[in-house]
Amino acid sequence: MKKSVIIFLLLVIPFVTESCKKAPQKSVVKKNQPSKKPPVKPITKNQIPEVDTFIHTGAEQIDLYLPDLQGKSVAMVVNHTSLVGKTHLVDTLLGLGVNIRKIFAPEHGFRGEADAGEKVNNGLDEKTKLPLISLYGKNKKPLPEQIADIDIVVFDIQDVGARFYTYISTMHYVMEACAENAKKVLILDRPNPNGSYADGPMLDLKYKSFVGMHPIPVVHGLTVCELANMINGEGWLANKLHCDLKVIKAKNYEHRKSYILPVRPSPNLPNQQSVLLYPSVCFFEGTKVSVARGTDFPFQAIGGTDPALGTFQFTPKSTFGAKEPMYKDKICYGLDLRTEKITGLSLTHLIEFYQKSKLQDKFFNSYFDTLAGTDMLRKQILAGMTESQIRASWQPELEKYKLLRKKYLLYP
Repeated sequence: MKKSVIIFLLLVIPFVTESCKKAPQKSVVKKNQPSKKPPVKPITKNQIPEVDTFIHTGAEQIDLYLPDLQGKSVAMVVNHTSLVGKTHLVDTLLGLGVNIRKIFAPEHGFRGEADAGEKVNNGLDEKTKLPLISLYGKNKKPLPEQIADIDIVVFDIQDVGARFYTYISTMHYVMEACAENAKKVLILDRPNPNGSYADGPMLDLKYKSFVGMHPIPVVHGLTVCELANMINGEGWLANKLHCDLKVIKAKNYEHRKSYILPVRPSPNLPNQQSVLLYPSVCFFEGTKVSVARGTDFPFQAIGGTDPALGTFQFTPKSTFGAKEPMYKDKICYGLDLRTEKITGLSLTHLIEFYQKSKLQDKFFNSYFDTLAGTDMLRKQILAGMTESQIRASWQPELEKYKLLRKKYLLYP
């Protein structure tokens, strides 16, 4: 009976995946979200080239990993992006008789509804009645007692390819906990929407944090499986431990291919434009400038209360995903980036707004160096260096990283 179910799934999954991309987006959201709380809105194309319809995520290739889960006690590290067609991976595997014991949730929670930085509590999933354990807050790493009854942990979360996006930090801690407790990890790959290039300052380990755990550039150019292999291969887990790791590649993916995310990966990245702008715009989170959280276009506009910053106006409000945004209920002046053509990581607006603000070192807050992974970028901007001069200073370490990256690439 199980074999026939698997064969049926293998036949229909490509059709379902293609149908999902063409179906009205609201129906995708309603079926995928077990909660009746504010739904995760579908991502939009916004002038980005059409996705390759022949790409299949690791999660969709059930025949490649179902044998690893049968007869095992399984924990899932998943969120609202963990979909197989229109169905959540947890529901898919439960329907195949997999013994899922618990769910570990990253930043923003299992359903992706929590604000950035908001504490996510442990609890019980209303639909499946499975225990939910938060890996955001004080407990970022599964405790030994939380995985004692588990044979294998499955990680399946959509990343966006920026070092400070915390899902990859959660993956690191899951690998580390499993290595320490002799548990296996299965990672199901998904394309990286910013995976065609590597750029930005390298992390100085003096600034290691949950928004930057590895000596990699801001834009690392890796999928989660490639990065997991790098973490393992370079001995970056505590005490240079090695995780018992299996990865399932995405089928027909290439780093140069555009990949349009089917749902927003987190509350404040609502569309493809925001995802592509994110590596550049996120630097502003360490400044006096708003990234338009609390509007309909977060990470697609920048501004502050000083009219000298620009003519475009927006007023942040308390919204889903941004309960207390910067400059709440105040008119902000700045720049609309919704139609800006994106060619990679840019410092142009960061330097421009620093100069317009005339705040000197007060333009930056204490979070900026943590995001940048170094104090050099802030010091270079304060010293009046141009973008080309700053970029030139990155190149020696970037070239070394690009050679390292080649060792771990799973895709052309």
